[in-house]
Amino acid sequence: MSCRRAYSVLVVDDSALIRALLRDVVGEMEGFEVAGTAGDGREAVAAVKALMPDIVTLDIEMPGCDGLSALAEIMRDAPRPVIMLSGAASEGGVDLALRALELGAVDFVAKREGAGGGAMEARLRAALLAAAGANPGAIAPAALRTARVLTAEPSLGVQAPARAAVAVAASTGGPRALAEAMASLSADLDAAIVIVQHMPAAFTAGLARRLAMLGPLHVSEASHGEMLIAGRAYVAPGGRHIRVAGTPVGVRFVLDSGPPVWGVRPAADPLFISVSQVFGEASVGVVLTGMGRDGALGLSAIREAGGGAVVQDQATATVYGMPREALELAGADRVVAPSGVGPAIADLLGARRAAR
Repeated sequence: MSCRRAYSVLVVDDSALIRALLRDVVGEMEGFEVAGTAGDGREAVAAVKALMPDIVTLDIEMPGCDGLSALAEIMRDAPRPVIMLSGAASEGGVDLALRALELGAVDFVAKREGAGGGAMEARLRAALLAAAGANPGAIAPAALRTARVLTAEPSLGVQAPARAAVAVAASTGGPRALAEAMASLSADLDAAIVIVQHMPAAFTAGLARRLAMLGPLHVSEASHGEMLIAGRAYVAPGGRHIRVAGTPVGVRFVLDSGPPVWGVRPAADPLFISVSQVFGEASVGVVLTGMGRDGALGLSAIREAGGGAVVQDQATATVYGMPREALELAGADRVVAPSGVGPAIADLLGARRAAR
């Protein structure tokens, strides 16, 4: 039996109703307790210094000192796992949530999920469990890393059907890892990249927009029946599984709303397995930070088909669950930080072309 004390949680929201709801959720979870509450960002920063909570839940949009400003101060002065709460479904609200993840927040919960059925509460419980398992060493420098922002979207270039593919899996901590990984890619990459990030449907198009500004490749949300184009990256839509299928004129995406896999939809394993079947040795699987084991079976399938495998290293993974499971089951050709993903992909695809 573990003798560890309960994880203490600071609850921050300008709504007294939401604060009460969050207090109830935390108070009912075994192994967690409420350290205190705050009504705005300035109170939150002071409470973190005074109470030293293990985890903070932080509303993004608050009057005065907002959540992003408070997050930046917390990550600079007293870094710890922070879960952002967002109530805005607008493009601007989505971008704020994604920016918070890039700055070091480990996860976010959409408040509107609480409209019925306890979805927000369930999502918060999962986020708290992930935060409890977060790697402090990966969180601490997060706010100090600033991804480059391009002034113009990358050119589409020559749109040739993809003859090689890179499948990427990411969950908790994924948006920040993806930002670094995408910035490390070469502009002349001769493969299509397909990303599964565990994220609600309203946020995946925004993730594609953010990643398009942070790296050299054109990035978009994938659509059913769309052809995979070399040198482009695609983000799986939230709420739908994504696979690839060969056709006489090229490889196309197949989206479906089948049952969740490993409790999530989209899941990476269906994508990875289909990529192994269609592209074989001209495929690379990449498993980044996240809780659980999604991607491990798929990475094994890619390796068995002759493809390459890249796994994020423990030191930089916000949550090491997915990379650890992938490494234990499938092994890897490269174990790297997110900034090393681009060179690793180029090396593995180049070596396989040279061998053919």
